[in-house]
Amino acid sequence: MTRWIAFLVLLSACVPVVVPVPLPGPDLVEDACGAAGMQDLIGQRQSVLAAMTFPAPTRIIQPGMAVTMDYSAARLNIWIGKDGRIERVTCG
Repeated sequence: MTRWIAFLVLLSACVPVVVPVPLPGPDLVEDACGAAGMQDLIGQRQSVLAAMTFPAPTRIIQPGMAVTMDYSAARLNIWIGKDGRIERVTCG
């Protein structure tokens, strides 16, 4: 019996251990452009953008402005409201 247990213990050491690799979650994919770090811009006047530099590609979207509907996770979108204040900062 002892030999049998020893054999099973040695045999179990040969079984590979599978370690799951974490997949990028929705937070990583949704914030590929860094929009999460720029949410403090919301509510500020559009003029604050003049003193800032943004990663390429970035779009500053004015009210009524035509924009393409293609999605690019790396593109930063800054949406300006009719009052001249920043409404949203998103990726896409």
